[in-house]
Amino acid sequence: MTYYNFAAGPAMLPVEVIAQIKEDLPVYKNSGMSVMEISHRSKLYQDLYEETKADMLDLMKLDPAEYDVLFLTGGATQQFTTIPLNIARKYRRIALVDSGHWAQRAGEDAQKLPNLEVDTVASAKDNNYTAVPEIPTVFAKDYDYVHITTNNTIMGTAYRDDQVPDLDLPLVADMSSNFLGQVYDFNKFDLIYAGAQKNLAPAGLTVLIIKKDLLVKHDDLPGYFDFATEAAKKSALNTPPVFQVYVAGLALKWLKKQGGVAGIAKVNQEKADLLYNTLAETKNFESKVDENSRSIMNVPFVTGNPDLDAEFVKEAEAHHLLNLKGHRLVGGMRASIYNAMPLEGVQALCDFIKDFDAKH
Repeated sequence: MTYYNFAAGPAMLPVEVIAQIKEDLPVYKNSGMSVMEISHRSKLYQDLYEETKADMLDLMKLDPAEYDVLFLTGGATQQFTTIPLNIARKYRRIALVDSGHWAQRAGEDAQKLPNLEVDTVASAKDNNYTAVPEIPTVFAKDYDYVHITTNNTIMGTAYRDDQVPDLDLPLVADMSSNFLGQVYDFNKFDLIYAGAQKNLAPAGLTVLIIKKDLLVKHDDLPGYFDFATEAAKKSALNTPPVFQVYVAGLALKWLKKQGGVAGIAKVNQEKADLLYNTLAETKNFESKVDENSRSIMNVPFVTGNPDLDAEFVKEAEAHHLLNLKGHRLVGGMRASIYNAMPLEGVQALCDFIKDFDAKH
């Protein structure tokens, strides 16, 4: 029986990508070296880097003359600090849209920087984070940028493209948990960052897509934290995560074969609809997320009975449906159905939900 991994991250990779990794692991492109051994100074890696970067911008329909891509370490969490260090320079003030836990964390970390103000300009606190707050377009103060989190992994909410306005000031987005899994006009954003371990590669890589006019060198920053320095060094100021960049490159090529972002987004919507509809038809399970804010990547659901929740998770694992336990902040269950999760996996979960519901 096939195993399906519903973990929120690190998450499953496409089976085709894993097969290619197995082939390249002993010897990469007749080099006599494993892909994990090649130097970041070698032509092998330089070609890989340039191709991966080009594929990413192509999938996002971004002009390489206007945008650059950085392959970084430190996780998206590090960017909560590094982004304001780089671009909150003129007004020393950030407008934060509070849509959930990770948006709050971004604000809390930025607030720790000296002489930096973080204003919450919209919040989902009043609805207990079951719906995304409207993103403001008019502001009472001057801000260096607006920060949003497009998909909320824990609460299971997300912004659709039509809920993201064109703003007159820079828009920064944490897209860690729906990066390249949902259609957006990426040109609306001035900076996008994402941990790769959900939709792109193993943990250890963070991608940052940034408008080139924001790449201003800051002599008061260490090179490792300065985006302009990293861009000038082609993300190799220090040794980059070569293996993760390699896997990301494979995942991007796989994504192109699925019809790009639009193609995979259609499949992702089908998977999400199947799961949400199944939950709605049961007597024991429910999704508490507002229908207009539902994530197509992370689907939390509960029975209202912690003992029954635990029984469900245990029995699901016995049926090879893995990592369905919900986040500690909300409890219950959570099915993360990123790009690599096949429709068959979601169907297997839905069949199990129906069987479990019939027995209880």
